[in-house]
Amino acid sequence: MVISFLLGQLLPTESPSISERNSLKPKAKMAEAATKEKKMVIPDWTKLPKELLQIITDKMNCFDVVHARSVSTLWRSKFPFPASLLRSSYSLPTYPVEKEGLCSLEKIPFVVVIDESASEFFMGLVGRDDSAYYMEVPSPLQCSLRVKMENFDPTSMNVIGSQILSLGHQYRMVCWDPKGLRTTYGNAAILPLNREGGRGEFVVLRSYSGTLLVLKSATRKWVRLPGVPRSSCTALVTFRGRFYASFFDKSIYVIHPYSLLAVRLTPPPNINNGSNHLIPAGDDELFLVKKSKLFTGPITCRVSRLVGLGWVEVDDLGDRVLFLRKDANVCFSANQLPDGCGVTGNSILFTARPGDETYFYKYGPPHVPKENVVGEWRSSRESRVKFIDSHEACAFRVEF
Repeated sequence: MVISFLLGQLLPTESPSISERNSLKPKAKMAEAATKEKKMVIPDWTKLPKELLQIITDKMNCFDVVHARSVSTLWRSKFPFPASLLRSSYSLPTYPVEKEGLCSLEKIPFVVVIDESASEFFMGLVGRDDSAYYMEVPSPLQCSLRVKMENFDPTSMNVIGSQILSLGHQYRMVCWDPKGLRTTYGNAAILPLNREGGRGEFVVLRSYSGTLLVLKSATRKWVRLPGVPRSSCTALVTFRGRFYASFFDKSIYVIHPYSLLAVRLTPPPNINNGSNHLIPAGDDELFLVKKSKLFTGPITCRVSRLVGLGWVEVDDLGDRVLFLRKDANVCFSANQLPDGCGVTGNSILFTARPGDETYFYKYGPPHVPKENVVGEWRSSRESRVKFIDSHEACAFRVEF
C-alpha cells in the first residue's frame, strides 16, 4: 500500500546508536525553540487599531464582513457592521398638507443572493428593523435572510453557502397617516448640495399624483417642479450629480439640482413607441431601454446610452446585465456571478409575474427582416427564467 511505503521511507531501518541519539538532541531542541519563536511572533489581528480594521473591512464584500461577524462573539465585536447595509432616512414634511414627522425618505440597500446551486436568485431590499429583509440571528454560527414575498409568510433563508452581491441602494418614500398606517412609495431620488456654506443640505424629487415635486432641505417645502410635463413621472434616477426623469408622454428631462432647470433630452432616432426604462451603470453610463409593444410579432428592445443631451443606440453592453423591474432597475456585472449560473453578460432581463416563464434578451439579427434594421435586442432561448415572486422582492430560477 502507498501508506505503508511512505512510512517505510520515514522510519529508520536500524535503531540509532547512543552517539547518534545525542547528536540529534541539540537539533531537536533547536527545532522546538524555532517553533516556539514562530508561535510567539504570530500577531493577534484582534489587537489591530480600529482605524486599520475599518480600512480592511471597507475593502471586503459587505456580506463577507457579515459572515466574519458570525464566526464568534469576539469576531463580531471586532468587525463593525457594514455601513453599506445600514438604512438611513431623512425626515420630511408631508404633502399636500404639510406635517412634520409623518414622512421620511429611506435609503435602503439592495442585494442579489445566489444560492449554493447557482441556479436560484433572490433580489430585494435589506434592512435591520421590523420591515427588513436582512437580520443577524443570535447564534454566532448562523447568518440568514428573512425573505418577505407577496403570497408567502416571511421565511428565513440560511445564506452561509450563498454568494451575495451588493447592488447599491434604492430610495423609498415612507408616509404615515394620523392612525399610524404606513404607506411606501417609489419614484423618489435625492442629491446632496455641496456648494460652499451648504454643508449637509440636499434636494429631493418625488413623483406625486401626476406631477413632479421638489423639496430643498433649506426651505423644507414641497413645490411643483417647473418646466416639466404635467403628466405622471414613470422613472426617476440620478447620474453624475443630475436628476433624470422620464414621463408618461415618453419625454425625458435632465434636472440640475441647484438651479432646478429642466432640459428635455433629444429622443433616440427612429424609436417612437414603447416604454422608457432608465438604468444607471454606476457613474460610467446611463442606459435607456425601450421595449416595443407590437400587436403582432415578437417583442423587441432598443438600447441607447446617454451622450451629451441625446442618445446613441448600442448593440453591446459588455459584461453588464440589465435587470428591469417595476419599482427600480439595476445593472451589475456578470463577472461577479458564479460560473455556470446561466446568467451571462450583454443581456437584459425583464421581471415577469409569479409562475411565468421568460428569457434573457440578447442582441442579434431580427427574427423577421426589417428595412434598415441590422440587429435588435430580442428574446434568446439560451436560458429559461421562471419567476417565483416579483413583488417587493424578486425570486427566480434559471434553467438551461
